[in-house]
Amino acid sequence: MEVEEREKGKSRKMKRSNKKGKLFSPINNLDDGCLMHIFSFLSPIPDRYNTALVCHRWRFLACHPRLWLRVDGSLKEISEPGVFPSIEEAISAARPGDTILIAAGGSHLASNIQIRKPLCLIGGGELPDETTLFCLRGSDSALEFLSTCKLMNLTVKAELGCCLLHRSGRLIIDECILQCETNPLDYLSCPIISTAGSGVFPSKLKSHGDSVSVSHTRIEGGAKAVLTKGNLALQRVRVIYARTYLYFWFDVDCK
Repeated sequence: MEVEEREKGKSRKMKRSNKKGKLFSPINNLDDGCLMHIFSFLSPIPDRYNTALVCHRWRFLACHPRLWLRVDGSLKEISEPGVFPSIEEAISAARPGDTILIAAGGSHLASNIQIRKPLCLIGGGELPDETTLFCLRGSDSALEFLSTCKLMNLTVKAELGCCLLHRSGRLIIDECILQCETNPLDYLSCPIISTAGSGVFPSKLKSHGDSVSVSHTRIEGGAKAVLTKGNLALQRVRVIYARTYLYFWFDVDCK
């Protein structure tokens, strides 16, 4: 009887507090560490990004440096932790598994940047052409991958050379734009080059399961969309014709 009376008392209190608007959602009763751990399982775009729109507390936790780093070259003085003026600095400071959000607007310099740890690079705009990585002429590539990584919602431009150089690991390219030099120098350019399995690097840098996966991506310029120099080959190609662009889906995997 006493237990039943207690439960009834608790129920009456909850109803009264609901009427007064003082009862918080159960998830908000969790501490910051638990909430951030939950947010870490969400995909950065759009789920984790949308959690920042719920309230001030969720915005603070969803944008915390522990969940992702940010690149914003427009800020003259960057004192906020987890915010960097360049992509190279953000990659250097990142830990394996981190997500780097690159601010939309303007161009971000990316020339011969090596990525040797698993990372996810995401453009901060609504569309990929709002966040551009620009590779200077004379550079071999904008980004060079020696580990499993993911690129999403980004535009990568290269005047000569290639946009992305894949050495090892699993590279995932989703909803991006890759632009290379057009005629008469397109034979010198290639949006994607993969040398995985070619023996270019020492065995300690090789990894099992090397592959490239491209989906919903525009590829412009260059002699070929992808050039392989190792034991990987182009497979499962699918193309959708839009009014002004071609969208590609394909894999580069073991023969």
